[in-house]
Amino acid sequence: MTEIHTHAPDDHDSAYDGLLVNDAHWAFGTDFEDPLAGVDTTVPDGVDATALATYCLMLGDDALVLSQRLSEWCSRAPDLEEDIALANIALDLLGQARLLLARAAAADPSVVPALPEGSPVPAEDALAFFRDADAFRNVRLAEVPNGDFADVVVRVLLFSTWRLALFERLAASRDAVLAAVAAKGVKELAYHRDFAGRWFVTLAGGTDESRRRLLAALDALYPMWPELFSAHPVEQDVAGAGVGVDPSTAADSANAVLDQVLAAAAVARPDRAALAGVRGRTGRHGFHTEALSRMLAEMQVVARAHPLGRW
Repeated sequence: MTEIHTHAPDDHDSAYDGLLVNDAHWAFGTDFEDPLAGVDTTVPDGVDATALATYCLMLGDDALVLSQRLSEWCSRAPDLEEDIALANIALDLLGQARLLLARAAAADPSVVPALPEGSPVPAEDALAFFRDADAFRNVRLAEVPNGDFADVVVRVLLFSTWRLALFERLAASRDAVLAAVAAKGVKELAYHRDFAGRWFVTLAGGTDESRRRLLAALDALYPMWPELFSAHPVEQDVAGAGVGVDPSTAADSANAVLDQVLAAAAVARPDRAALAGVRGRTGRHGFHTEALSRMLAEMQVVARAHPLGRW
């Protein structure tokens, strides 16, 4: 007996029709569920709400900006496995950024840019797409333009080694959101660091050309390493209140890990001076390289052109 298949009323003639099942199609994000729904967002006793929000912006901007840089590698890595790995690292960082920017907005709504009345943009997207470069608080290592594959290996190694050391300490935060983000982030960052560490050793021990490129990338990016451990007054304040981490306290453990990778690769630390700031001010103060403005112009153009957009 032949079985006859009939289409249910909501079946679609085209594969693309399924995209139209839900009447709500938005310009920003995949949905408008609060990423912190069900989480205690009360500012802990004795903690300045603005300082907490600024600290969350710092960590969130680090992740957002490097995620954007890594997304530029899509389809450009040496092979499919590395292409997917870099995309996954970018997505991990984007997830961290969303939670941290949402936490900043919940702690102090005044940090969120004002948008036209009726705009559907959630707070975390407003912070990502409607701030100018001088309002970003990311470290400069995250923003510099991409180079070759050796460059991304070195950048991910330096960034993840530092951030992992921070998050291991941040997991003990008195702030419920930061503690949860850090606890999850430790697992993600350990993968990021190990991915980059393995490739660092591989490139160092490969061909003369791969080693040359690796050493050139390390020489170019290492001057931004000291900035990662230079504490901004806000970082010191939130560390004193038990909700944040003074990055200088993570220097020893991060340097120990970096030394292990360098030793395995038979690579010496570059003898390079730290990248200078502007009158002592760096990314945490809103002083950036020109590359950040150009990157944000591309990243934000659609959102800024359609602040009321939904589809």
